[in-house]
Amino acid sequence: MDAQLEQHSPAPASGRAPARRHRGVLRYPLVRQLLRFTAVGVVCTATSLALYAFLRPYLGSQPANATALILTSLMNTALNRRLTFKIRERHRMKRDHLNGLIVILVALLITGGSLGVLHWINPQATVADELWTTTIAGFAATAVRFTLLRHWIFRRARHR
Repeated sequence: MDAQLEQHSPAPASGRAPARRHRGVLRYPLVRQLLRFTAVGVVCTATSLALYAFLRPYLGSQPANATALILTSLMNTALNRRLTFKIRERHRMKRDHLNGLIVILVALLITGGSLGVLHWINPQATVADELWTTTIAGFAATAVRFTLLRHWIFRRARHR
């Protein structure tokens, strides 16, 4: 009977739990990463928008946008590192966060540029107009961020 049990549930040779088999579109690492990246993005976007709305009356639109993005960038990089790309070791963490700040500067240029265009077109834009503008520009910035994270910063974990 023990031989039959061993035959149906072999122990992994590496001592680790056996890898999960994904079905359907989830069998593609890119799809799984995009889903996890989206979840992280929702949390970080909500946090960034809340910070922006809170800081905007005190700092103005551009400084509030920059502050919100920079404050949420460390959280975003940490969450994407661990959840999206499944990197848990501490090796290269500082470099990953530094590179994450570079990527957030790209997002800042995109969202800050969108605010500049909004105020050029409509100098009397409301905070709601600014929030919509940065949210829409954030979609473009998100595509750029995912591409840079996947192919530059976390390329060592592209297939997880």
